[in-house]
Amino acid sequence: MTHLQKDFLWGNSVSSMQTEGAWDKDGKGKSVYDIRTAGENRSDWQVAIDEYHRYAEDFDFMKDLGMNCYRFQISWSRVQPDGEGAFNEAGIAYYNRFIDELIKRGIEPMVCLYHFDMPLALAEKYDGFLDRHVVDCFEKYGIEMVKRFGAKVKYWLTFNEQNLYHMPGAFRIGGVLSQKETLTGIYQISHHVMMAHTKVAHYIHEKTEDLVGGMLAYAEVYPAAPKPEDIFYARQIDEFFNFNLLDAFTGKGYSSEVMQFVKNHKIDMKILPGDLDEIKQQFSDFLPFSYYRSTTISSEAIPEGTPVNEYLQTGRQDNPYLTTTEWNWQIDPLGFRDILAKMYNRYHIPIFPIENGIGVIEEWNGENEIQDDYRIQYHREHIQAMKEAIFEDGVEVIGYLGWGLIDILSSQGDMRKRYGVVYVNRTNEELRDLKRVPKKSYHWFKKLIESNGEKM
Repeated sequence: MTHLQKDFLWGNSVSSMQTEGAWDKDGKGKSVYDIRTAGENRSDWQVAIDEYHRYAEDFDFMKDLGMNCYRFQISWSRVQPDGEGAFNEAGIAYYNRFIDELIKRGIEPMVCLYHFDMPLALAEKYDGFLDRHVVDCFEKYGIEMVKRFGAKVKYWLTFNEQNLYHMPGAFRIGGVLSQKETLTGIYQISHHVMMAHTKVAHYIHEKTEDLVGGMLAYAEVYPAAPKPEDIFYARQIDEFFNFNLLDAFTGKGYSSEVMQFVKNHKIDMKILPGDLDEIKQQFSDFLPFSYYRSTTISSEAIPEGTPVNEYLQTGRQDNPYLTTTEWNWQIDPLGFRDILAKMYNRYHIPIFPIENGIGVIEEWNGENEIQDDYRIQYHREHIQAMKEAIFEDGVEVIGYLGWGLIDILSSQGDMRKRYGVVYVNRTNEELRDLKRVPKKSYHWFKKLIESNGEKM
């Protein structure tokens, strides 16, 4: 067989704060993003691409492209303004309409429950996931969303790129406002987030027939040289950042190597009695991940005693054999294939790449179509690598979702960094008319999806 299955899922992934806008509409509470202001090469988050009011227009583009899956995020503070009190029925009604419009167009909804946008009230009162109470809050929020939307939604994600909570920057995405980041705090947040995932995953499996997956941001990290130390450091990064959570997502519990590090360094992860058994009792129905790039690690650049969690802060080096984008992200389709094979060979659970794409500075002149051949090349090479993983390596892949295929704010709030096959007419400084304009890659993607991946 050399053809993708007929029900292969082609689609688009986004987050709520990068798309919706309407930051103060219909009873929405503030999130930590709503207090972040504009700066150099950075917009605020108040309008984004106004998806809150224009989603039907964007869904029409997706339907025209032939997409049959859309991974989006429910904004926690839109449906529960303070993160722990009453639910906002106006916000829930919005997502009901949103999901109904997707289904009407034959587009499978995939819901992500958290994408770094902690309700501001929980951040200010508890410092987000640094406090175990917020695990309980997330459990109640997540279960309520499954109750409300589970009959319409088959695929669920709890956290976007969950391994990022095990890396520097975890305090920011975990909703910590008042404390300086520490290694112990990172491990506490990582465990709390895993417990939050586990509790919602248990509910989904016990009470529904829906599917849930724990998600990683998977960047391939190679040794910078054939030195044994570089090879060892690259393997450690894979274990701490990837396999530690993948093992937990698949009922094996945390990595023995990671837990030995915790013991040796006397790190208090705030593990409560029963937590580790509860983690081992949960499982993922599929393994979703994002992939954009790879890099290399040089042991020589890492000071002695540096924890694995911080290796890339000093040891990352560009790979001289790869092309690099203007954002210094290195393009590596073979790394994509390698990750797909590694994950499937180890876990034998269906794999689902749900973010992939290239961010480029682009400007529409108001008349001519943007000729983004570089985007076509990027997706063509990565989809070809995925097909080789399927047909040559035996990997079971559910689908392929691009990231932000209608232009959205970047994760840093920068509208210059565009991933889309549809241009959105705004800049960081000017909202303009927010007109949606297909690029050259739009037509390529349409033919690709119509042929179920054959016409590349």
